[in-house]
Amino acid sequence: MKSERQTAIRALLKEQVIQTQEDLAEALRARGFQVTQATVSRDMKEMHLMKVPLQEGGYQYAAPEWEGPGLSDRLIRMLKDCVLSVESAGQMIVVKTLSGSANTAAEALDTMAMPEILGSIAGDNTIFLVARDTEGARLAADQILQLTER
Repeated sequence: MKSERQTAIRALLKEQVIQTQEDLAEALRARGFQVTQATVSRDMKEMHLMKVPLQEGGYQYAAPEWEGPGLSDRLIRMLKDCVLSVESAGQMIVVKTLSGSANTAAEALDTMAMPEILGSIAGDNTIFLVARDTEGARLAADQILQLTER
């Protein structure tokens, strides 16, 4: 049942704008799923859904583009294991990692292909990311922080 529900969630995110957990719960109920807010919240966390900006303003939930069989768990584990801090300033994001881990974390971030990020440079323990704009930097930094929560 859970895998069917999560498959339905992926389809819904592609078909319509989902801005809140309640929007998602209502859409799932319309497809015949009996869900509570807690169930939807758990699914969203498991699926690593994130908010992305809408062209007309506001945000919608989206599944990460890098999601795939085993890939998402491996990338998230790599990030959780080595990222120490994430800060944004203007269009820049600085990610501090354990010594010698920046290249590994940068590879994980690059693989995720976040649309807000233009590029990255990794040193020994620091990653420098450049975003398209200030809002994109803030959003990307928030997404990285969410993924690295322990």
